Amino acid sequence: MPLMGSLYVGASGLQTSQNALNTTSHNLSNLDTVGYVRQQVLLGDRTYSTVGNSSISSQQVGLGVNYEKVRQVRDFFLDQTYREEKGRAAFYETSYDVINEIETLFGEMEGVAFQTSLSDLWTAVQELQKDPSSTVVQGQLVSKAATFIERANSVYSGLSSYQSTLNDEVKDIVGTINKYGNQISALNEQIRKLEIGSEEANDLRDQRNQLLDELSGYANISYDEDQEGVVSVKIEGSTFIARDRVYEMGTVMDPGTGFYTPVWPQNSDTPVFDLTKEISSDLDSDIGKLKALVLARGDHAANYSDMDDKDTYERDIQPSLIMNIQAEFDNLIHGVVTTMNNVLCGETNPDATLPTYDSAEDCPHELFVRLGTERYKEVTDPTDPDYGKYRYVAEDTSGSPSNVSSMYTSNNLKINPDLLKQASLLSFVNADGTVDKEKANALEQAFDNTFDTLNPTLEAHLNFKDYYSALIGQVANEGSVYKNIAQTQAKTVISVDDAREAVMGVSSDEELTNMIKFQNAYNASSRYINVISDMLETLLNLK
Repeated sequence: MPLMGSLYVGASGLQTSQNALNTTSHNLSNLDTVGYVRQQVLLGDRTYSTVGNSSISSQQVGLGVNYEKVRQVRDFFLDQTYREEKGRAAFYETSYDVINEIETLFGEMEGVAFQTSLSDLWTAVQELQKDPSSTVVQGQLVSKAATFIERANSVYSGLSSYQSTLNDEVKDIVGTINKYGNQISALNEQIRKLEIGSEEANDLRDQRNQLLDELSGYANISYDEDQEGVVSVKIEGSTFIARDRVYEMGTVMDPGTGFYTPVWPQNSDTPVFDLTKEISSDLDSDIGKLKALVLARGDHAANYSDMDDKDTYERDIQPSLIMNIQAEFDNLIHGVVTTMNNVLCGETNPDATLPTYDSAEDCPHELFVRLGTERYKEVTDPTDPDYGKYRYVAEDTSGSPSNVSSMYTSNNLKINPDLLKQASLLSFVNADGTVDKEKANALEQAFDNTFDTLNPTLEAHLNFKDYYSALIGQVANEGSVYKNIAQTQAKTVISVDDAREAVMGVSSDEELTNMIKFQNAYNASSRYINVISDMLETLLNLK
């Protein structure tokens, strides 16, 4: 090969070594950059020049080296595993946070436990049973009942308010998902344009991969990349990012509850999540913070009437952490309130013969009253046999939504204001002037009698005190389960991320070694050029 050609060999060495040093420096400067992936230089041979042939092989001379490509060092399967496990970790972490908030609302660890108000009410009933005619004891019962209702309203309102908070978060996360989708789509276009022109877009790919990592925490995603470097993304099996556009996720608000449901507008507002599907890691149905929030929130504020039908309860109520607790808690409140009212005012079982009264003044005073409905109402239908009398107004739990104003439910209760003024209106004195010990005994016995099962899927009937203990035990057990799963899942995510970092992370020791290697290669190319230059100069001087 001519000496002038040898100069090109040296020049290629200088060029490739310099570019390799630039890449190494770029790696080192991004040592602590989140989402940055180590870049690796690939060098290749230039075309060989054939100077002759022999019986054994072609006689060729190399023309130097090419700076072929700077590639990202990633593992597709580790990326996929990391994103799946991150989404699963987000699902259980979110569920644990919800249970933790529910525990806080009951105040069992905050010194304002609801159990205290229930125990105080029970104590007041016991004191009344000892001396039913005492106005002091009667006043104490009314006072403890007022505290009981105040705490019940506080707990139930807290649960409903937390539902609203989760609802707002659902809408915000949908907006965040759409924002990430548009950013990924924009990066797709930039990467495609650069790489069509044979330019590497590794830093843009890092940004896109970081967005995919973030997106995987919110929903169950799947993705693939085409030959032009464009990534398509699906969420829950539906197209989210296509080659040329983003199919944004939308929300539909229920006008009755104000709750948002994530939907796909391009598919006629089909819900994003199939909530009838069993939650299971085997089915990959336990992935993503958004799904966890939608499940935990439920679709309405539940009450005791949601416990009536076992099949409906298992399908619609039990999967929701908040709705399940709302229904079970409200069932307790409804049981305490109606049982005490029934003892004080007479049986209100619809199957029983209900008492009627000639005037409003004759109607007994119930302890707990509904905000939207009077206990007794005058019969105004002339064809009714009780026309002109006052008859008990039964609860209406029919229809959807139920007529809450007629129900003895947590957010529709208060203490009878007449009893707050004059507790003796409870009337534990018979018409003949004797003390009504039977009523007092019945009130005391009501707290010891079995009341109901914790929910329709269980068989053990409990009294009021045991029911609440079982309710809190259930919350604690669920919290423990979700905490353990969340912690285990977090460890899995860390483990996979460590394996991923071992592949794509920047090692300062390795990069410094590469820097020394490429510096030596640069120096060697420089010395090679100097030797060739000296040889040319010597030859020219000889001529």
